[in-house]
This record gives sequence, C-alpha cells and structure tokens, in this order.
Amino acid sequence: MAIKRQAPIEINVSLDENKIPEKIIWSAPDGGVENQEAKAMLLSFWDGINKESLRMDLWVKEMPIDEMKLFFHQSLLSMSDSFYKAIQDEKMAATMKDFCEYFAEKMELKKL
Repeated sequence: MAIKRQAPIEINVSLDENKIPEKIIWSAPDGGVENQEAKAMLLSFWDGINKESLRMDLWVKEMPIDEMKLFFHQSLLSMSDSFYKAIQDEKMAATMKDFCEYFAEKMELKKL
C-alpha cells in the first residue's frame, strides 16, 4: 500500500555545553502546533521486529519539580486513556486510573 500523505512532526532540542537540554521546541502543523515550547517530553515507539519499546525522555534543566510531578501524573492518566482506547479493557484501565489517584496522593498533587 502506497503512502498517500505524510504529516510531519518536528522536535528541536537546544543543548548546553554538557549536552543537557535547555529548550525544547516542537511543531506538528497538521495538529495546529507551530514552534511550541515545552519543558519535557516522553516519546515512545514500538519496534515490532524486536518486540520492544524505544523511548526518549527529555526535560530541560530548569524544569521545576512540582511541574515534573504534574507532568508524570498527567502522562500516566493519558496512558490509561490510550490503553483503554487501544485494548478496550475496562477493568485494567480502571486499575490504572486507581494507581493515578494513588500517585497523586503520594506526590501530594492535591495540594499544588
């Protein structure tokens, strides 16, 4: 099957002299995103040949801890939603959401 269209996604990371991220800028024109600054990213791909995930996790050195906690919490919630959409396993998705509530409690996110 021939590819009919491509939708580019671009990520540019500015590094300091020690190769630590200082700035992350991304664009996804089909999604209406142009040169959006981000403080962190979690990027995962599935390698179907080797049956393993490939990932790249980056955050800028000025990322505040309280924002990092929120970022992980929201990422976990999003993964729960994506898991349900992909697998349709309500029981496990609910269990994942329960963990997200536990995570928020232990990270004291309700206080932020």
